[in-house]
Parts: sequence; C-alpha cells; structure tokens
Amino acid sequence: MTDHRSSGGDLHRLLDEAFAGIEVTPEIQDLKEEIRGNLLARMGELEASGLSQADAARKAIAELGDVRELIDVENDGTADAAGGPTAPATRVGGHTSAARAESATAAALRNRVRPKPGFVVRTVVLSIVGAAALVLLVLGLTPLLALGEGALVGLAVVFGLALGAVTADALSQETTTNHRMPAGRAIGYGAATGLLLAGLAFTPVVIVHLDLAWLVLAGAAVIGAIGALSYLGATQTNRHKPWVVQQHREAANIGTRFEEDPAAGARFGIYTAVIWTIAFVAIPIIGFTAGWIWAPLAFIGGFVAMMLVLARMLFGAKAEKAE
Repeated sequence: MTDHRSSGGDLHRLLDEAFAGIEVTPEIQDLKEEIRGNLLARMGELEASGLSQADAARKAIAELGDVRELIDVENDGTADAAGGPTAPATRVGGHTSAARAESATAAALRNRVRPKPGFVVRTVVLSIVGAAALVLLVLGLTPLLALGEGALVGLAVVFGLALGAVTADALSQETTTNHRMPAGRAIGYGAATGLLLAGLAFTPVVIVHLDLAWLVLAGAAVIGAIGALSYLGATQTNRHKPWVVQQHREAANIGTRFEEDPAAGARFGIYTAVIWTIAFVAIPIIGFTAGWIWAPLAFIGGFVAMMLVLARMLFGAKAEKAE
C-alpha cells in the first residue's frame, strides 16, 4: 500500500505554505491535521484518475481555497460555544466573520466549474438514445407499432443502459459543488440505475406479451438494483468541496427564533394545539350541517392558520425585536 505520508511531500509543503503567517494554537494544529488527512485522501483520488503526484497535490490545495476562511469558521464556532450568540467574532490574519460572509450564489460563481464539452455531448447523445428507446417501447406495446417480443426486450435494455451510462458519467465529473466520484463507485451507481430502469421497462413487456412468470426476473432486477443503490447511498462519503461545507456550517450557525426564545416555542405549541383542536371539532360539525364534501375545509383552514402563526412568530416585527 502506498504511504501518502511519505509520498505526499509536495502536499505537506504546500499545506505548510498555506498556513504560513498564522499563529499555530492547539486548535489550529488539530484543524491543520484534519485538513491534511482530507487532502491526502483527495490526492489519492486525483492520482487514481491519472494525475501526477505533484499535479494532484497542487489541485487538492487549490480546491481547499483560503485556509483563513476555514480558520474563521472554526474560531467562530468556538466563540459561539464559549460565549453564546453574543460572543465577538475572532480575527485571524486580519479577517473577520463579516469580511468572510459570502452568499451562496457569489460563492458558486467564484468556484464555478464548467462541464467538459465531451461530457455534454455524451450526455445529450445517450439521453436521445434512451428517450427514443422508451418512445419506441411504449409504441410497441400498442397496436400503433408492431414489434416482436425480442425487439421490445432489447429496447428495455437499451433504455436502461443509456441512462445508466449517463448516471455513471455524470457522477465521475467534477462539478461546482462536488468532487468527482471514484470510478468504481460511479460505475456501481450507473449499473444499479440502469438495472432498475431496465427492470421497470421490462415489466410492461411481460404483462402484455410474455408469460407472467417472467415477472420474477423483472422483480429480481428491480429489487437487486434498489438494494445496490441503498448500499451505495449508505456508504457514500462527503463529496462536497470546502466552500460548500463552509456554506453549510454558516447556515447551521444561524439560530432560529425558537432557539433564542424558548418561550416563543412554547407559545407556538399552545397555539398549534388550539388551532388543531378547533379544526378537528369543526370537521364533524361541517360534515353534518353543510355536507361531508366540505369537511376537509376545516383541515385546510387549520393548516393555513398554523403556517400564518409560524410565519408571524419567526419573521414578524416583534420577533426581530426579541432579545
């Protein structure tokens, strides 16, 4: 097994340069080591995709962005935990949380990755092939187009293969928000997706033209594909780029009215209980008087009233003045 600690000399040097001029506290050192581990894993993925060790190290560091922004996020989280919502923003290298703040749209534009022309062409062509196969399959199941059983089964397979290939190809591309998925896992997603779609497309062919015993094969394909997708989803690790993770951290640090004012949460719970009690009492009254066709209006009215109360408590003028 390759030891990235010994083979990633360029990465360690570039990471040390990125942290140059920053006072290294125990917390910063822990963050640096965490970043180092993530970069080594990312570097391994890039090397597996064909990049040289030096190019992989430079690309991994470039994807990391400004480490001071990550340090600001770490320090802001520490300040919030120690001093609550009123804790002052911590300065690191002359940057404050206000200077760091950036909208998701602006961050996406700054980190934009354009799709490769070859990927776009492949996606368009395979999508057209898949759509054509599906249209012919549907028409072949009707009297409008007489197709044999073998042709219909073939169209179902082509439909699944085309969209499965699109799925695998898309997941193996680097995007604005995500790193590319390793080839083996991307192929697994594509194969499972293709098997699922082919099994679903094969089902009406069995119902219309074949013995119903063939439904066992279609069901096995669908169940197997769902199981594979479930496994892949359960074992999927984070693919988000650092700027996306930072946006998520900033969003998670935004408190809600109920967190800042527990009494408001209690009042909302009481209001909700009263609203739904009235709504459920009104349902039989409306049903016996005006007719049961109008009874659901009480449920709709209760839901609307609850949402209005929620909006008022979260975003109303009084909520903005709450301490």
